Amino acid sequence: MYDDDIQERMLTAWIGINGFFKDSRMTQDLTYNEAVVMKLVYDQYRADGDGRTPVQSIVKRTNMLKSLVNRTVDSLCAQGYLVKERDGRDARILYIRPVFQRLNDFLAIHQRSLDMVQAVIDAIGPEDAEQFVRICEKFLHAEIQI
Repeated sequence: MYDDDIQERMLTAWIGINGFFKDSRMTQDLTYNEAVVMKLVYDQYRADGDGRTPVQSIVKRTNMLKSLVNRTVDSLCAQGYLVKERDGRDARILYIRPVFQRLNDFLAIHQRSLDMVQAVIDAIGPEDAEQFVRICEKFLHAEIQI
């Protein structure tokens, strides 16, 4: 048997935090979706120094529609943040890579997001922030099918 109150509270919290991040204007110079895509490409860049990311992995990780990811990538390419590439071995696979000359522009936008996250950490405390991260990571690794 489930506790209806915890279900309702969790759903309300989920809606609230989602709205907080989408409406916070933490990504003033990029749309929310553009900032998400850039963050994933930047994470790849931090991991390997190159940032070459398959578009399909962005679709999978964000759960955005492929058409929305493609429009978002096209917008970021038009703004000079990303370039598209095809794999020489399998031309069906589309990759994106950061434009290194624009990384500092993205990092300035990204810093505002980090500043907002720091304000949240300051408000809830580092222990609760760590717990929040652990819960989110556990949830993501569980790959719950909805």
